[in-house]
Amino acid sequence: SYKDLLGFTALLISLTSLALFSPNLLGDPDNFTPANPLVTPPHIKPEWYFLFAYAILRSIPNKLGGVLALLSSILVLMVVPILHTSKQRSLTFRPLTQFLFWTLVADVAILTWIGGMPVEHPFIIIGQVASFLYFLLFLVLSPFAGWLENKVLEWHCTSSSVPERRSCKPDA
Repeated sequence: SYKDLLGFTALLISLTSLALFSPNLLGDPDNFTPANPLVTPPHIKPEWYFLFAYAILRSIPNKLGGVLALLSSILVLMVVPILHTSKQRSLTFRPLTQFLFWTLVADVAILTWIGGMPVEHPFIIIGQVASFLYFLLFLVLSPFAGWLENKVLEWHCTSSSVPERRSCKPDA
């Protein structure tokens, strides 16, 4: 529709303006120090939008395992439509899924924060727990919440405690 086209155009213009007129606005000041090829920097930090995946990479001590977890953190987003088990689309009447959504938002925020921190004791443990929760939310808790909400909806629609037995299916 025209509203979508207008919103897309406004977003495209604002992002293009940001990239063309002030490309260093969101950059890290450490990127502007001259490089010394003889010394490894004490703290390597990617751009802010990769920090959550970088935290997942660092949460596994094995290098190959960390790379596989990094790839899995992105590829798990492709599995979400397959694991969608709820009969409802909207989150409006699904409080359990709303809670899981906001837990995911908080978890990604924690992973982003941990990705910018140095590799030290408390940050390593927090990153491992947050990485585990990230995959648990996508692969286990979200499908289970949809299944549980379907069962509650089924139970409510066919409940015998209601005087007349009702069906929640729409009339044809």
